[in-house]
Amino acid sequence: MKVEIARGVLGQIRALCAADRNEVCGLLLGSAGRIDAITPAANIAPDPSRHFELDPTVLIAAHRAARNGGPAVIGHYHSHPSGVAVPSATDAACAAPDNAYWLIVAGDDARLWIAGPGEGGAVRFAEAKLDMR
Repeated sequence: MKVEIARGVLGQIRALCAADRNEVCGLLLGSAGRIDAITPAANIAPDPSRHFELDPTVLIAAHRAARNGGPAVIGHYHSHPSGVAVPSATDAACAAPDNAYWLIVAGDDARLWIAGPGEGGAVRFAEAKLDMR
């Protein structure tokens, strides 16, 4: 599967991730098959150097805005500052099999994953190709 993303949007995500030693996170906005914008969020995890937890006020506000005609929340992005751009065991444990996009950045590498249903209710991440526009 291919998912379109504007170079500027991906550049913005990469810049935010490069500017922080902790895991950075935020929301992906758009529609199925297309990432149009982001909403950065504070990482409120107890140990932000190893995990991320989106600020719930940002998440709730984005869903409210979507219900009022704003862009849909289609997933989120986060960084793995000292890792690779693949979902970690913690990511899998925290994910829901809801087909949301997970864009993970590690250094210059940015990869997109879709959290779908796996065996026994677990999440199975499938990689999607980022199509730059």
